[in-house]
Amino acid sequence: MALFVLVVGMASGCTTTSALQPVASTAPIPVITEKSASIVVDGSTGAVLYQASADLPRIPASLTKMMTLYLTFEALESGRLTKNSMIPVSAHAASQAPSKLGFKPGQSIDVDTAIKAIVVKSANDVAVALAEAIGGSEPQFAALMNAKARQLGMKGTNFNNASGLPDPMQMTTARDMALLGMSLRRHFPNQYYYFALHEFTFNGKLVEGHNRVLAKLNGADGIKTGYVRASGFNIVTSVNDNGRQLVAVVMGGETAKVRDQQVVDLVHSYLPMAASR
Repeated sequence: MALFVLVVGMASGCTTTSALQPVASTAPIPVITEKSASIVVDGSTGAVLYQASADLPRIPASLTKMMTLYLTFEALESGRLTKNSMIPVSAHAASQAPSKLGFKPGQSIDVDTAIKAIVVKSANDVAVALAEAIGGSEPQFAALMNAKARQLGMKGTNFNNASGLPDPMQMTTARDMALLGMSLRRHFPNQYYYFALHEFTFNGKLVEGHNRVLAKLNGADGIKTGYVRASGFNIVTSVNDNGRQLVAVVMGGETAKVRDQQVVDLVHSYLPMAASR
């Protein structure tokens, strides 16, 4: 199996980075549907180890929240927010469809709990509340998301909301999601631990996540699942195992179980090919 090495210039902070460029692949191509796409990238070198439909437009669903969290981590590192900052929940945020924590307008949530709620619960109300706190409004935050996407080299992505709820203008590619996943790890090593959380406590109750891959793969440390009817089941998985790093993306799975097995199989197949640090 040929490896396609692509150097991804990911300097820390907000500097512009090079995108993972399209490459020819001799990997066996699975049956492709209008929703499916996948890519496996060496997290250390930027080598694309496998891809299928990686540059075709796909619906991100809650993978969108990876960018919402990227901008939240930036706000933390710049001092605009602290983990104890209280974020108000507006009527607009509270009105979001599930999955959500169920806030009423006028309630608030601290940033640390908000991050956990987005990672573990994929809470749409919390994602919008953070967006409004950082951007002033959800549309203004979406503009910040798109500016950051361009800066990171995500050429096939457009965000129109902070949650990933259905929107005809919300599009991405598997390649862009891999690039975003790598950027989160490289730019925010002090915040990245959130993505490995299985659960958190809110109002005295245990809230459990639904990223089953975290328990199925040695070294899995994130990142995000997503689903809306139009997208199918999506996942971006990061693995750091015995000095080897991978980011694997599967989009358009028929069921969560099928999607999870696809990403587990990809990691098992390509982790031995990743560079050892």
